[in-house]
Amino acid sequence: MKAMIIEKYGKTPLLLADRPMPTVGDYEVLAEIHAASINPLDSKIRDGTIKLLIKYKMPLILGNDFSGVVAKVGAKVTSFKVGDEIYGRPRKSSIGTFAEYISIHENDIALKPKNLSFEEAASVPLVGLTAYQALHDILQLQKGQKILIQAGAGGVGTFAIQLAKLMGATVATTASEAGTNLVKSLGADEIINYRTEKFEDILENYDAVFDTLGGEILERSFKVVKNGGQIVSLSGLPNARFAKEDSLGFLKTMLLSAASYKLTKLEKKHRIQYTFMFVKASGDQLRMITKFIESGKIQPVIDEVFSFNDVEKAMEYSESGRAKGKIILKIR
Repeated sequence: MKAMIIEKYGKTPLLLADRPMPTVGDYEVLAEIHAASINPLDSKIRDGTIKLLIKYKMPLILGNDFSGVVAKVGAKVTSFKVGDEIYGRPRKSSIGTFAEYISIHENDIALKPKNLSFEEAASVPLVGLTAYQALHDILQLQKGQKILIQAGAGGVGTFAIQLAKLMGATVATTASEAGTNLVKSLGADEIINYRTEKFEDILENYDAVFDTLGGEILERSFKVVKNGGQIVSLSGLPNARFAKEDSLGFLKTMLLSAASYKLTKLEKKHRIQYTFMFVKASGDQLRMITKFIESGKIQPVIDEVFSFNDVEKAMEYSESGRAKGKIILKIR
């Protein structure tokens, strides 16, 4: 099968290569991939910036979510059959959706929403699970609470705004002038133009922040959360709490504790909880998301669809930060 691979960590181009067809375990399905999406996580994996958290064997097929059709089922698979249209996010140890096929555990997939094309469906798994796990599982967002969602016009942001509104929250978000109409259409209650305004000068006493940017933006986010509130981040530094929960071992826990010292200090100063998250695969949660989509309560937002051979252009566009919504790879 054809696949896009890297042979070593670093900012090197992806290579189109012939790879063996995946073997199918008893509880796995072989998925014929029709579309995949580009995520910032793909660049982080390629560059090696998260290899302290998980280190992959080379050569590595990149790609963290997909939509497609079941081509074969393992001997003990009970939930799916050949011909089913599915979508999913493989568990972090088994990525590889920039390919014509992937073998994936049946617990990591769900039937594709009936009202979505393969391209639309491929835009959902990673950002949908990320938003759901951040807002529902970690923040436990309640009706009437106030949340700041950073970078609302991005792939995660466009989904998270819709989910937060569905959960009954008041939503503020940051966006450029080019993204203002989009985030407003998704339900954002307050929109801060990050080019001309500082969100921390406008917002106060928020219950939560969902950070997708990290760095200085994350540090400034502590100023808008009330005592007892929470910040969850995709792009900040993992802390000792994350290392312990992820069973990373003593040495990595100590290293991450030292690296995240500034964030821990901010936690104590502002009396709020900071959580770094790494999204988990979950077919059950995807089925919940499917209900939201099929009922029209959440709609995917796609910026552009690239051909499989243009994966490098798609990655560059993702890294530019200009995309409004998701970037898709059409594989077949």
